[in-house]
Amino acid sequence: MGSIHEVAKHAGVSVATVSRVINNSTRVTEKTKSRVDKAIEELNYEPSILGRNLRTSESKLILVLLPSVANPFYTEIISGIEDTAISRGYHILLCETDSNPEREAIYFNLIRKHVADGVISMDPTVNKERLAELSADHPIVQCSEYDEEGTIPHVTIDNELAAYQAVKHLIKLGQERIALINSDEKFLYARERRRGYEKALVEYGLAVKKEWIYNANKLEFQSGQLAVRNLLSQGEKPTAIFAVSDIFAIGALKEMNIKGMRVPEDMAIIGFDKVSFSNMTHPPLTTVAQPMYRMGSISADMIINKICGKEVESIILDHELIIRDST
Repeated sequence: MGSIHEVAKHAGVSVATVSRVINNSTRVTEKTKSRVDKAIEELNYEPSILGRNLRTSESKLILVLLPSVANPFYTEIISGIEDTAISRGYHILLCETDSNPEREAIYFNLIRKHVADGVISMDPTVNKERLAELSADHPIVQCSEYDEEGTIPHVTIDNELAAYQAVKHLIKLGQERIALINSDEKFLYARERRRGYEKALVEYGLAVKKEWIYNANKLEFQSGQLAVRNLLSQGEKPTAIFAVSDIFAIGALKEMNIKGMRVPEDMAIIGFDKVSFSNMTHPPLTTVAQPMYRMGSISADMIINKICGKEVESIILDHELIIRDST
């Protein structure tokens, strides 16, 4: 592989001219650019990315904060972010925070030290105050979960409306005893989806019973199983469940199958997210679909536009109720 000095000599130009061609400067004529490009190809020269980044003060790297890469909800979002970032000349670094403030601080320091150009935060446990402080001087956007009182641009869906429509679907099927499997309500999406659940019940004159609202401590399949055990131990048992995550819903389905319950005859259930394997359960799961790939793609465009100094605005995308055999 040739060096930049060899390329300059081969093309009959200065090293500075080769550098201008590599950095797409408009100060080079097409004839000279063509000569330099040919020399680069013939000598198999590869410019130093690190050197270019030092000169331009850009890393072309975007940090993506998420609590866990194991959660299938994030898979399509990450694909959307990566495809769009690469198409615009950027790369991404996945940063699994594990809801750990010490890890979060490490990633924030990468931005402060200009190791990366911007942050896409998908972590619902992120320290809002620190993120807001960082956003004053560095490009940041939020995807899915966001701070409703903050000013950081975000892309998400209307969670309250989506939950309302899901529960309304159950009511229109004749269900009157509808339970909720929810996450910890310190998360915005959990509070919004509970509001939608309660709104539908109240609108149709159905009681909101505290004993039929189960708040899970962790977002995992076992939480769905534990929720079903708890709900079935009630004196008056529900006949339908709205779960705020497909993970909860799939865990709940497993427990129903273990107990020999028929779905939806004995218990109907709706999940949320439309993760890839929600159609592989028995029976296939009715769920609220978020446009996850598009959310990722838009968030990548948003952060790159912010890095380039452009103004960006928050976006709320449409959702869709996917009706399958569990209701």
